[in-house]
Amino acid sequence: MQSATRVLIAEDEPNALEGLAELVAGWGYATERARDGVEAWGKCLAWNPAILITDLKMPRLDGIGLLSRLAEEKTGPTGNTTVIVLTAMGSIELAVDAMKLGAYDFLQKPVDPVRLKTILSNATRQRSTDIELEVARRRLRESGILGSLVGGARRMKEIFGLIEQVAPSNVSVLITGESGTGKELVARTLHDLSERKMKPFVAVNCAAIPETLIESEIFGHEKGSFTGAFERRAGCFELAEGGTLLLDELGEMSVNTQAKLLRVLEERKLRRIGARNEQDVDVRVLAATNRDPGEAVTRGQLRSDLFYRLNVFHIALPPLREHLEDLPLLFDSMLGEMNQKHARRVAGASQELLGRLGNYDWPGNVRELRNVIERAVILCPDGATLDTSHLPPGFAQSRGALQNLGDPGVLPVRLGTTVDAVEQLLIERTLESVGQNKTRAAEILGLSLKTLHNKLKAYRRQPGQ
Repeated sequence: MQSATRVLIAEDEPNALEGLAELVAGWGYATERARDGVEAWGKCLAWNPAILITDLKMPRLDGIGLLSRLAEEKTGPTGNTTVIVLTAMGSIELAVDAMKLGAYDFLQKPVDPVRLKTILSNATRQRSTDIELEVARRRLRESGILGSLVGGARRMKEIFGLIEQVAPSNVSVLITGESGTGKELVARTLHDLSERKMKPFVAVNCAAIPETLIESEIFGHEKGSFTGAFERRAGCFELAEGGTLLLDELGEMSVNTQAKLLRVLEERKLRRIGARNEQDVDVRVLAATNRDPGEAVTRGQLRSDLFYRLNVFHIALPPLREHLEDLPLLFDSMLGEMNQKHARRVAGASQELLGRLGNYDWPGNVRELRNVIERAVILCPDGATLDTSHLPPGFAQSRGALQNLGDPGVLPVRLGTTVDAVEQLLIERTLESVGQNKTRAAEILGLSLKTLHNKLKAYRRQPGQ
């Protein structure tokens, strides 16, 4: 009800303050008055108004200063206060600045009562919607869902908590985990829960771009800057302006490109290849890797200064085999997603199939589970239940690579075999098991596609190959 909605009015001109307070109170709102910004700030803390109507020019603390304090208090008692600013005829630029700081709307003086009543009504309705959404999000989190992420295990709930803490900030985040654990989903969730959510989210896979093109892809280039540069091109930083850029498989980027990236991160300026001038960039950078970043630094694959610059906050994702209790939640979520994607009505899964899924190590992690479920949904007759006949041929039956040496999915190794020979055999056998599908093999092996291709090329160069 409107009568329960608290409205604080901050105005240094006594007659205008009284007139506005009486007008707003006449519409059924509970009102309080403040004669300047300092008094208004004190009443915000003590009274926690739902809506603040404030003049921009006031003694002691002006409207912009009051807005700035409110913006800094996002997680405190005033964090949900909706602000409407009042501005004189010649102060539209100040009103625009106020909107950038988070003001809901602005009104020119003298105040038009009809417009004020409409804005108050809309602000109250929007606030109610925001509260309902937050309650819904809280219930989803408690049930094991955060954005596109699913997981009710203790470890996943801890990660959800970290994501919610760091998402509203602009700090860089390093996301680590095996291939297929959901690193890009974490990055998208960080973006969606931030103030940049209405701006672009751009993801670039550093492992999928040839080394000769990666600088152009990230920083952009000018026409004629190199052979084949037939037109000017914006890079990923420019495409993500105001939003979030995810650099996936950062360890695959050359050290020289890493140095240029570090400079952009530190100076917030970039220069396209072939350009004379630099330009400002406002982008939040997230990085992801399936390697141990500390080991990559030791080996010289990742610059230590870039690592420390990106590792302001670290989120480490566990492999699926370490939180298999989440499998039922993940299965239900993915089944619903695939039913919608393929316009199917698959009813569920047999206990035998669920048992097989739970008795598998999932080397390809959540991505592999998604692929298995999508394939099963496509094969299953509409309206029927998934069973083991819908699993991929040769789907592993044992949990743990050494539990059953008679299993065709197990690779026995003779003592004395070199590590390189075992690795080559493992890669070749994995490719055989997935019908030479290199993308799927890379997922299962925990390698980037680029690394897998490089290893296969090296095997072909060996004598006798």
